[in-house]
Amino acid sequence: MFPALETELKQETLPDPYEDFMRYHLQYYGYYKAQRGSLPNSATHQHVWKNNPRYLLSGSFGKREDLTPDRLQKEKRLLGGKRGIIKELSVSLQGPEDNTLLFESRFESGNLQKAVRVNTYEYELTLRTDLYTNKHTQWFYFRVQNTRKDVTYRFTIVNLLKPKSLYTVGMKLLMYSQLDASTHSIGWRREGNEIKYYRSTPGDGQQPSYCLTWTVQFPHDQDTCFFAHFYPYTYTDLQCFLLSVANSPIKSQFCKVRTLCRSLAGNTVYLLTITNPARTPQEAAAKKAVVLTARVHPGESNGSWIMKGFLDFILSNSPDAQLLRDIFIFKVVPMLNPDGVIVGNYRCSLAGRDLNRHYKTILKESFPCIWHTRNMIKRLLEEREVLLYCDFHGHSRKNNIFLYGCNNTNRQFWLHERVFPLMLSKNAPDKFSFHSCNFKVQKCKEGTGRVVMWRMGILNSYTMESTFGGSTLGSKRDTHFTTEDLKSLGYHVCDTLLDFCDPDRTKFMQCLAELKELLQQEIHKKFKELGQDMDLERSWSDISLSDVESSTSGSDSSLSDGLPAHLLNIASELNQKKMMYKKKKKPLKSRKQRNKQYQKNTLMPDSEITEDAPERAGFPSLQKHPAFFRTSENASSSVIKNEKPRLNKLNRRGKSTALDPTHRTTLILTKNKGRIQKEKPGFTVSCDPKRSTNPSQEPAQPVKPSWSRSRCPGTQGSHRTAVAYPSLHIYTYP
Repeated sequence: MFPALETELKQETLPDPYEDFMRYHLQYYGYYKAQRGSLPNSATHQHVWKNNPRYLLSGSFGKREDLTPDRLQKEKRLLGGKRGIIKELSVSLQGPEDNTLLFESRFESGNLQKAVRVNTYEYELTLRTDLYTNKHTQWFYFRVQNTRKDVTYRFTIVNLLKPKSLYTVGMKLLMYSQLDASTHSIGWRREGNEIKYYRSTPGDGQQPSYCLTWTVQFPHDQDTCFFAHFYPYTYTDLQCFLLSVANSPIKSQFCKVRTLCRSLAGNTVYLLTITNPARTPQEAAAKKAVVLTARVHPGESNGSWIMKGFLDFILSNSPDAQLLRDIFIFKVVPMLNPDGVIVGNYRCSLAGRDLNRHYKTILKESFPCIWHTRNMIKRLLEEREVLLYCDFHGHSRKNNIFLYGCNNTNRQFWLHERVFPLMLSKNAPDKFSFHSCNFKVQKCKEGTGRVVMWRMGILNSYTMESTFGGSTLGSKRDTHFTTEDLKSLGYHVCDTLLDFCDPDRTKFMQCLAELKELLQQEIHKKFKELGQDMDLERSWSDISLSDVESSTSGSDSSLSDGLPAHLLNIASELNQKKMMYKKKKKPLKSRKQRNKQYQKNTLMPDSEITEDAPERAGFPSLQKHPAFFRTSENASSSVIKNEKPRLNKLNRRGKSTALDPTHRTTLILTKNKGRIQKEKPGFTVSCDPKRSTNPSQEPAQPVKPSWSRSRCPGTQGSHRTAVAYPSLHIYTYP
């Protein structure tokens, strides 16, 4: 499909993303002194990078254009450059007998600031914090050369900041050997012995730091090895995958790759739209949307591997994948923070801030990736229903895979936000833990993607957390997760979507019943811990569950750092302009507000008040009605009686006006409503415009909440109504 591009790629290669970034953004800060082309070759050390130059699949900023060979060719000529080996080493070997290890991390996604040799085979390592911050040291990825076989080396990372880690419960780090990869096709593997994670002794006034130490024996002499916190997935890996999709004559028909925006460093943030072409406009309009994102935190590469598994399946020719493409439109942002991924950050963008705390931002230029993602979803919600939003993350303290959701307070959809996670746990019982899921919305998480999208109207809004370690469940118990395990989770997301939207609601209703039972058990357990007896059947609606569910126990950076100092004034100015605009714009009044205004401005003179005064007095008093109709005639008449003193008090003020024809019509309608009240006891007339004024159409009983969902296109049958459950103040389950 791209013959011209493929021919030219055989003759020359494109620059590495890390080299391109360093050349333009870090030379001023003195991070390196190498010239263009003298940075490391990051494409020669693992099999996924072999013969894969950097493909720039980018379009114009802000334009939704499909990628073309001409655009690829144009961007290739603009950037140019070449790859090469490192020419300047910090340490020079004295000869072949010199056994000093050579460290390097100046490649894409690499992170190591300093290595100090403290003994013959012992080294202390210092990680670089996220750029333009003084914290977030968790992700590491570096290269070691000049190794010796059958020698025990000890490495100690001395500036980690998290007080807890899975390294304390058996997690091992990852190692890659180039010789093993070339001779035995062995890739990344878990290695390390005598692994310990402990707190170091901080100096005066310094924040506490933690150390990770391990020993290892390299498999070969003179080998080149790599160590990493988790399986790397780089920006180059993503671009190579997207190029393969664009080159496929089949996949490119239902997967459109476009530019969502450009990052602060000018890297393209890609947006994938995946759906089968609709046969009619009505069929296209009936499709619901699913939004998936990943890598807002660049050091959580597990999210990219789950996303890779999802994309592999949804773009396949599987009948289930074709069905999903028929009934859904998938909007996918596979890498939200490409800058952070390229430079080896753990959590932040080049703004020095955690993007997953700034989804409410109004600073388009400072947080472009987040601003454009939220704006894209906002436009999407105006067009169609978004059934599900999920952001893929990694977790450093808990094993297994689980979801964070948002507790729904609408009785009509009680516990519905928990159905998808419960179904997913049944489809992947050896990887996904429903009991680790949490649906509590904390104040410090108000700026996260899942909470912002939930408040925008997406009921099923989730953060998927996948561990850096492994599973404690089923057949995978006490094993580390591999990339294949994570990719399989992407398939299970698709499988669960089909179960969730199955026209046969049996599975859905079974999950709701199971959730209710689990919730009862949790409440009973909570009261038992408090030493109280509770009759759940009788006092169900009186239970407050705010304390049943604990906090999400997420990262150390749960609290937002706020905006950088140079952006505070800009944000303040934008907010002031926004408030000025709101003040100038006259807000529309509801019918209830207009009626209240009518009550104040149109007061009846004493001379014109007749025997219809009770009805007339009852009309302008628009008190808030209860949810259900009253069944007592006395109750309905008491409303009128209570309004008489208020009317007389207003009339004594002397502010009376003449009645125009519209007012007379209103009085006639009010009089008729009063007659209906007298003729049909047990009913009251509601002044709420949303309620019918015809009592024959309204039963004198509470309306039970119901939930119905449209069936998939092409199926027949009526909507099913869910069983009404008792109300709760807060519906939670850990």
